[in-house]
Amino acid sequence: MNEIEIINNIKKIIKNPAALKLNDDVFFDKKNSLVASIDTYNEKTHYMNFKYPNLIIKKAIRASISDIISKGCDPKYLLISFTGSKKQFNKKNIQSILKSIKQEEKKYNFFLVGGDTTLSNKSSFTICTFGYSNKIIKRNNSSKNDDIYLTGNVGDASVGLEILKNNLKINKKYKKYFIDKFFKPNLSFGFHRGLLKFATSSMDISDGLLIDLKKITGDKNKGFIINYENIPKSTYFKKLVDQKKITPNKHLFNGDDYQILFTAKSKNKKNILKFASKWNQKITLVGNITGTKADYLKINTKIKKIVDYQGYIHNF
Repeated sequence: MNEIEIINNIKKIIKNPAALKLNDDVFFDKKNSLVASIDTYNEKTHYMNFKYPNLIIKKAIRASISDIISKGCDPKYLLISFTGSKKQFNKKNIQSILKSIKQEEKKYNFFLVGGDTTLSNKSSFTICTFGYSNKIIKRNNSSKNDDIYLTGNVGDASVGLEILKNNLKINKKYKKYFIDKFFKPNLSFGFHRGLLKFATSSMDISDGLLIDLKKITGDKNKGFIINYENIPKSTYFKKLVDQKKITPNKHLFNGDDYQILFTAKSKNKKNILKFASKWNQKITLVGNITGTKADYLKINTKIKKIVDYQGYIHNF
């Protein structure tokens, strides 16, 4: 089974409305204005090894609070559970992890309030994030003709992973940049507070641009069309493409980007761009929601139906 099949089975026993029918990445108790999410990051699955514990914890934290941020909510409290071996969680590594947590607390204005530790042969981190809001932007509220926006860039983290796997050889300057993007995604913090004013649906890109767009359109009679040329890429990414070190298709849809993917009415375009400018936030209009279940990429003047969404799905 894969994770989608498992979630569909769990839906059958979930009754509380705060669970949002498991169609979102958060729990939302409107009565108590509580928003919460939980994520687990495992060695060999989400990161290759325990070589950079100070960076692994930063990636885990940012990936976790990204769920809350994409709902238009600030993270407030974090619970973090560690599992690992005695060798991994030695005094030096623990101090390094704690230092990184303090840095992330300051950067994203949250508080670590507890957690758990367990002895294990492999390391993992489970993070539960809590925030407070009387409203959130749900994942499946988009409508036909809504514009599709994307913050930041995509593809850099995928390139960074290839470098860490020793599958890509590039100069030191580029190497550092892409590895940093894998471990330390640039969250759209600050800009996220405007989402409640204009977004009709929203989520973070974790599994991949196309596969996550499919989640936004949901099971309803909706689809999307994305302008391939408009997909935002970093300067370094473009340089590697020009140098024929990488091919865009291999990296643009692989995930680990943790940018905000949201939809909005066309009439809000001016206000969205103005708010993005206020926060010095790169934002790109990449496509539109359509009234058909089929999904398409517009490449130059050609329209191509999407068959392979790439992205990541856990298979069990």
